[in-house]
Amino acid sequence: MKLYGRDLSRRDVESLAGRLEQIGGLRRMRLSGGPEDGVDVVEVRAGTGLRYHVLASRCLDISLCEYAGTPLSWQSPAGDVHPAYYDDRGAGWLRTAAGGLVMTCGLTQVGSPCVDGGAELGVHGRAHHTPAREVAAEGHWQGDEYEMRVAGAVEESVMFGERLRLEREITSRLGSGSITIRDTVNNWGHQTSPLMILYHFNFGWPLLSEATELSLPSGKVVPREESTPLEGYDSWQAPEPGFAERVYYHEDIETGSDGFAAATIRNPNFPAAGGETPLTVRLSWKTDTLPELVQWKMPGAGEHVLGIEPSNCRVGGRASERERGALQYIEPGESRDFELRIEVVPE
Repeated sequence: MKLYGRDLSRRDVESLAGRLEQIGGLRRMRLSGGPEDGVDVVEVRAGTGLRYHVLASRCLDISLCEYAGTPLSWQSPAGDVHPAYYDDRGAGWLRTAAGGLVMTCGLTQVGSPCVDGGAELGVHGRAHHTPAREVAAEGHWQGDEYEMRVAGAVEESVMFGERLRLEREITSRLGSGSITIRDTVNNWGHQTSPLMILYHFNFGWPLLSEATELSLPSGKVVPREESTPLEGYDSWQAPEPGFAERVYYHEDIETGSDGFAAATIRNPNFPAAGGETPLTVRLSWKTDTLPELVQWKMPGAGEHVLGIEPSNCRVGGRASERERGALQYIEPGESRDFELRIEVVPE
């Protein structure tokens, strides 16, 4: 592995550090005080300046993510609030959404509140506010590579209704600048269920600045509302009080031979380690099960955030997806796999 400009073997690392956690590794923590009290967190440090927090109490979503002490992600006003405060009615999700690098939306509802089949569905579903079961946080040497792994399961189930289980694995290697998320959703129930999932990646200042360059892998961009201007979807700006959010659907997604599409955010003047350096963050995902790409542009004051959101649906809500004939289903006993990667590339 490469650490601090040197190529090192396992024995090199073991001779240089009294304990691996001097360089990187995993640490389990529990937050205390206020509405965050009792939230279980796994901190991952890759030894390259990449550090992130996995919220075991919230779907194993990733909250704070930073590089060289500088944040890449956007945090919501709520913070990493305990899911016990979640209100699933209407837009109540917005009061306790944590923000962070990624929020999982789903598993049977994504987007605007709606009524579907007599069921009242709130914003973005329940997944982001559901604690994980069977959480594991472990590191293993594989030859001269040290892999860190956080894993667990999140269930969305109700009597006489859906029984879906999301099994998540998040991995990083010591000496790397990447995060891999592998999810499997299984229908362990006995009836067909809607399956809606959207990965709500949230990027913020100082990765985002007026100099930031954004590249998205689409051949066509369609605003959600006809009144939304198309101009400026691929650029950023200073905070603007009263800015009205803009949502874009990206179509004709360019996919590589490996089955992945990629979006990049490049800041030529990223402030890290006391200086400025060009930095690129690349988000890639498998398009066979995540064929949709939603973009949320919100350079407001306080809500100064860019959302890049691979998904299997759009964000009008389940009733809207059903009406446009695009609602996906998962059969009893069926599984669906999803894979996404974040790579931090300093130049």
